[in-house]
Amino acid sequence: MKKSKFGSYMFFGALLGGAVSLLDRETRETVMKKSNHLFSGVRYYTENPTLLKSKVQNKAEHYQLMFEQISEDASYIKEKVDELKQLTPQVKEIVSETKDTFTDSKDEYKQLVNEQSLSK
Repeated sequence: MKKSKFGSYMFFGALLGGAVSLLDRETRETVMKKSNHLFSGVRYYTENPTLLKSKVQNKAEHYQLMFEQISEDASYIKEKVDELKQLTPQVKEIVSETKDTFTDSKDEYKQLVNEQSLSK
């Protein structure tokens, strides 16, 4: 069975593309600046691991608080939706009763008006 060379060719193509892009002076300088910045950051945190640990803990706490807030908001919204689901049939019934009452009142008013006009 033949082994696929796609992965290895892709890797070598990426290396070749990177090497060709480094022929440009601005690209080389940018890569060097970013690499130096990255290595100085790594060096700084290897010398001060407690700072890295506290930064990571702060970020973790931040995301934990954000997750808790989102969870609370979601449960509040769910609660309000459930309340709305319960209220909808009640409101529908109230509207229907109000409509029936007005319809009945309208008929009664018509009768009263007719009776008054007949008595004149």
